[in-house]
Amino acid sequence: MTEPSGSPSPPPDAELAAASPPPAAAVAVKRHHGLVRFCHWANAVLLLGMIASGFQIYNAFPFLGPRGGPLLPNPLNGVRFPEWARLGGWLAGGLNWHFALAWPFALTGLLYLGYLAVSGEWRTLLFRPADVRRAIAMQLYYLRLRKDHPLQGKHNALQKAAYSFIVLLGALSVLTGFAVAKPIQLSWLTALFGGYELARYWHFWAVWVFLGFTALHVALVFLVDPASLRAMITGWYRGRFPSHGA
Repeated sequence: MTEPSGSPSPPPDAELAAASPPPAAAVAVKRHHGLVRFCHWANAVLLLGMIASGFQIYNAFPFLGPRGGPLLPNPLNGVRFPEWARLGGWLAGGLNWHFALAWPFALTGLLYLGYLAVSGEWRTLLFRPADVRRAIAMQLYYLRLRKDHPLQGKHNALQKAAYSFIVLLGALSVLTGFAVAKPIQLSWLTALFGGYELARYWHFWAVWVFLGFTALHVALVFLVDPASLRAMITGWYRGRFPSHGA
């Protein structure tokens, strides 16, 4: 019995697979300078310690407003933070930790701003009026009301808005912190914020804005672009949005 001539025909699925080109490998691009990565992680740790020590300080008088006087609006008036969320053990310990962490927090912030100014990278981070339309498109994408990811450069418009805002929030935190810590020596700064009680009020609420920003930032990293976490560790980005390296 003779065998049929020629090789057997491949199944249709194999023909389709052979005709389809292999997916292009993501190209690694340099995204974050080492100094940026250092400042990012250093300030993350320092901020966590400052918040915990700030909770310890707040517990000494868990109200916003003068003693015996009218209190400022605060849903946490009278609330004491649990021990696991505090650093310092008591008021003096909390103050020591807070001041010890405040200086490197401010210095790393200045170091980061200096790098942005010298390198010119501030241009990729600064939110401008022209970014408003792009930010709306990006928000629609995050809300799944837009199918395609909007075109972007190294950062999308919402990221630029967030990063521009967080720099201002950091400046507000540092300045109100000085106003509260040195109300006599820096009386002009304390008066600029409306007095000691209001400076403490703005300083306290800046903490919660920082916490909200951090929670949203981390959630978006994992939900939208997990590769950006690796980029903040190694400096190299290899993910869904290669335009980030532009």
